[in-house]
Order: sequence, then C-alpha cells, then structure tokens
Amino acid sequence: MKYVDEFRDPVLARNVAAAIAREVRTDRSYHLMEFCGGHTHAISRYGIPDLLPGNVRMIHGPGCPVCVLPVGRIDDAIALARRPEVTLCTYGDVMRVPGSGRLSLLKAKAQGADVRMVVSADAALRIAAENPGRQVVFLAIGFETTTPPTALAVRAAAAQGLTNFSVFCNHVLTPSAIQGILSGTEEGLSLDGFVGPAHVSVVIGSEAYAPAAAVHGKPVVISGFEPLDVLQSILMLVRQINDGRAEVENQFTRAVTADGNRKAQALVAEIFETRPSFEWRGLGSIPHSGLKLRDAYAAFDAERRFPIAGASVPDHKGCDCGAILRGVKRPVDCKLFDTVCTPENPMGSCMVSAEGACAAHYTYGRFRDA
Repeated sequence: MKYVDEFRDPVLARNVAAAIAREVRTDRSYHLMEFCGGHTHAISRYGIPDLLPGNVRMIHGPGCPVCVLPVGRIDDAIALARRPEVTLCTYGDVMRVPGSGRLSLLKAKAQGADVRMVVSADAALRIAAENPGRQVVFLAIGFETTTPPTALAVRAAAAQGLTNFSVFCNHVLTPSAIQGILSGTEEGLSLDGFVGPAHVSVVIGSEAYAPAAAVHGKPVVISGFEPLDVLQSILMLVRQINDGRAEVENQFTRAVTADGNRKAQALVAEIFETRPSFEWRGLGSIPHSGLKLRDAYAAFDAERRFPIAGASVPDHKGCDCGAILRGVKRPVDCKLFDTVCTPENPMGSCMVSAEGACAAHYTYGRFRDA
C-alpha cells in the first residue's frame, strides 16, 4: 500500500478484523497495552475496539510525555517561571497541565510570569540569543523522539557561547518505562503484550525492546498509526500469544529499522546521560528512565543553575489520571471524566494533551454511545 487512504480502507479493515476473530482462542483473554498516545488516539478515532472480539481488550498505557510529567516537576517549572530574571519556554500543551492547587504555567503567565510557547528547542535558543539580559529556560519534555532536537539546541548554545540559555530536562525513556510497568503490575492488571511506539522506534530501533520481551516474556509489535497498522499489529500479537512466543516484531517496516537512527542516538549520548531514577506520574520512580545533561554541559542545566525543590507531589485527590496511565482504570472509570474534567477545564494531565487517553475518549465520544 502506498497512500494513506489505503491504510484506512474499510473492506481491508474488516478482513483483518475477521482474521483476528478467527485466530483468537475462546478459552482465554488477550490484554494488549498500546504504550503510545498516538495509538490511543487512533484506536478511539477509528473505533477499533468495535472491530475486535470481546475477549481482546486494549489497555491504554502511559505513552504521552505531557501526561506522565509529575505534578512536582510542573511546580518546579512554575517556580522557575516566577523568577524575575527568567523567561521560561515550552510547548503549548505543557502550559495547560495543572500543578499544585490547579495552578498551571498558563495561569502563572496570566499572573505576570514570562512564559512563552514555542514549537521547538531551537525557537527557545533564538529567544535567548535575542534577549541577552534574560535567563531563558527551555522546559524540555518528550520521549526519545524529541530528545535529539534538545541535544542540538544545547550543542548550539555551547558553540555560540550563550550564557543565558539552560534546559530543565524532563526527557524520559520508553523501554525503561515498559520494563517498569511489567515489573510493577498491580491491582489485578494483566498484560499479554504491547503495541510498541512508532515515532520513538524510528529513533531507537525495534531491538531496543528486546530486553523487555526476553526478561518478562511479553511480545512487542511496533505499529504504525493508521487503523490497518494497528489491526495488523493486534493480529501479530494474537499469533505470538497463541504460539507462546515473546518476540519483538516490526509491523511499521516502512519507517522503523532494527537499529534506528544511529546519528540521533550518538548525538543524545554526547549531551545526555541517564538518571538513576525518574518519577513518572502514576508510575512512581522508575530506574534509569530519565535523562539529564552530562557534566560537560552542566553550564546549560537549569537544575544546576537555579535552586529547584524537586519534591514529589500527589495528584489531585479526585483525579484518576495515575491509575489510567498504569492501565488499571479506563477514562470512563474516573468520576470527574466528562463532568468537571473536560479538555476546556482539565483536572489532570490525561485530559490536557490530545494524545492523552481521557482527551482521546472525550474527543471521539464513543463512550456516550456505549
């Protein structure tokens, strides 16, 4: 297939769904977690659960970097932004994530903090170059997909000799999170396999998931974002589960290779190193799952330049975002969902980002039909 509409062909979709129905065993259930928020969005948008047998359940994972940013890090960012000498730059959806007391970066901006929305790390770097009298902090978030651009910005700042640019780093690592989920499954959560991320895998390669599959005995299938991609990946997972296999397979061969983008990986390794542990909203601290700047680039590390509390702060008491990110609950299980919590008035991060599970369910409204 060459064109997008072919990946959305309803006849082909029904054929793949029929193949899944033929191959699932009636004496067992299949619990499959899609890690990536892009897949959650596609599953909700195209109504993929309606095409699956009743014993095949899709479980939403923590694959939205905005969603997994813990409250404490939001509070730290707000404290930075309120410093009179600081201009804090970050992505638009991050600005809306509630921190303590439901205060967000957007509300801090309304109160006078110099918070600016940017579309790239390079844009923050330009702001620093144009405003030498301001300390410009880039609040960097994202999985392996957005880490190389941040690394390029740090390298460029060093080359330009900018002394007023720093990064508040919140980049996190996907394979470590998958292993953390499998190591800490709780509250009756059962997982049989993973629909693996697409964009992330373009950078790190499909083989990066091999340890998780081997150690925990769970298959991983890297999937594209179109509905037929997802359906084919589900079929591949069902076949592995039926065969008792736990391998990493790559459905998204038109973009993902086994080794990934070696140049991007080398760039990230030059600028960053892994933290001993890092806190994820809903998942707690996961070993070796976050990045920080290496000592060679300490001059551009906001956590070394400014006093940062670094405290762990609990979520809003009524918000089930943490349980939803762990796959323990669905968005509709939260009492706040579609009541006081909507995309216009988010109580938790899962409703902020378009890739969050709650926002995807709310946008396409299939829960209302159910």
